[in-house]
Amino acid sequence: MSETLQTTDVATSDADLLDQTAVAVRAAGSALRARFGEVVRYRTREELMRALAANDDTALDILRPRLTRLRPDAGWVEDELDGGALPPGEWWVVDPAEGNVNHLHALPEWAVTATLVRDNQPVLTAVHLPLTGETYTALTGAGAHLDGRPLHVSRTTDLGLSIVATSQARPDEDEKVVRRVGSSITAMLFDALVVRTSVPATLHLLNVAAGRIDAFWQFAGARADLLPGALLVTESGGRISDAEGRPWTPQSESFLATAPGVHTQAVAALSR
Repeated sequence: MSETLQTTDVATSDADLLDQTAVAVRAAGSALRARFGEVVRYRTREELMRALAANDDTALDILRPRLTRLRPDAGWVEDELDGGALPPGEWWVVDPAEGNVNHLHALPEWAVTATLVRDNQPVLTAVHLPLTGETYTALTGAGAHLDGRPLHVSRTTDLGLSIVATSQARPDEDEKVVRRVGSSITAMLFDALVVRTSVPATLHLLNVAAGRIDAFWQFAGARADLLPGALLVTESGGRISDAEGRPWTPQSESFLATAPGVHTQAVAALSR
């Protein structure tokens, strides 16, 4: 996978499959929306983890049978926190409640995502935001869309006029990664107009694809965090790489998605 994801011929079956995938994530999103709204303060990490798992299970009970019927021979990534390359063939990479912790705290930044990966290339993705009703989709070679409207990345060419974003390191992350996140935010505070820091990554990448923000970066990260947004950004005309400007793959230790006009400047800022 490179700055521009590999483009293949778009089969009609893939377009139909994307439509059905979008239906599935909307259905799962409706189930999660019904559970949304009450703030519960958990007394232990174990209680919080059980609540997170309950949300995941609610969405997966809808997603797994529907997506499996669509592609019976496709593999299924069981853990949305997994990273690295997948074995050959087709795989469903799903985050049933992207931004799950936000959902539990009655914050609006959460989504349901499903991405079909074929021989380690994302082929199609559907991301649904239940609270707004928006569905973002992308199909390799056919562009990215928001509820059917084409998406385009920003035309900004000056990082100093850009809104940029990152996600924080996850709990229990390696100290080296945590410190690298902190130093990268400091660097961008000097170079960019506005720096946004929050989770989940997918929602920042939606904004890059839609031209609302100009760059997003992250260190480490799981496939389910990055593959949907990587396809959306690329199909919207954006660039992806690692933070050093090298081709990105799911094994990379960093990720950068930008409008083309600020990519080189963002790499320079993150390399300091």
